[in-house]
Amino acid sequence: MSHHPDFATLQASRPQFNTAHNGFTLTQAPSPSWTAGTPSSSSSSSSSSSSSSTAPGHKTLSIDPSSPARTTGENYKLLVSAIIPRPIGFVSTVSATGTRNLAPFSYFSLASHDPPIFTLGFSAGTGGEKDTCANLRATRECTVSIVSEDFAHAANACAVDAPADVDEWRLAGLSPRPSDVVAPPRVAESRFAVEARLVAEHVWTSPRDGRKTGSLVILEGVRLHVAEDALRDGVVDPAVLRPVSRLGGITYGRTTEGFELLRPRWAEEREKEEVKRALLNGEEKEEKEVKN
Repeated sequence: MSHHPDFATLQASRPQFNTAHNGFTLTQAPSPSWTAGTPSSSSSSSSSSSSSSTAPGHKTLSIDPSSPARTTGENYKLLVSAIIPRPIGFVSTVSATGTRNLAPFSYFSLASHDPPIFTLGFSAGTGGEKDTCANLRATRECTVSIVSEDFAHAANACAVDAPADVDEWRLAGLSPRPSDVVAPPRVAESRFAVEARLVAEHVWTSPRDGRKTGSLVILEGVRLHVAEDALRDGVVDPAVLRPVSRLGGITYGRTTEGFELLRPRWAEEREKEEVKRALLNGEEKEEKEVKN
């Protein structure tokens, strides 16, 4: 069921997808002249918080996600619209009987580089266990490919709630490429893919009624595959990768711009007068708040 009563009409009313913007542009940082201890422009001009009439910040609502008055659907809508953008892990698995499965997941992230460790979250939602999770538990192998703009529609087609015996590869029209050391194939159209093995799984239960609501799996990458034209001095070029991210609801994001910020090093920062002043002012402010 569509989230909009007439999605085709709504889609047609929007500007066309900008196919000309396939590059990646670096802009200036938001505040190039920022100094230590200086509040951001948004926090200094925002409304006061409810806890203090003088403290900077936004007026906030405190939400108990386990409250009986709140539904899990409300939690889902809030969280997936706030924790953005989320990378999409396009996961290929094979069942114990040899049936292929391909599905996109936005509860996906990198957790370590030595060894390469990835996390993948499965939500049971209103249905049963995801085929991908069942296959991983049975075979302990998968591949994870990164979704690019040019096959976003195909990846979305694999999110269909089809029976376990349906081969999503055929629905998507994507090309399976044999892996080096695991059984599931990887997506040939992807500029970056990982062959992985299951390290551990943790099952989540609801604090409301104790029922199983999903699981977290930890994967170790045993082979990394990157398109030659996407690799620049050991770094993947976002202009070639053109990754698609998930936002809230049915909204996706593009990665077309970025800015750079040097990571501060304490050996250098501690000698700066602005840093000394920021630390001193912060200490005085905390002492004042304690006395009040």
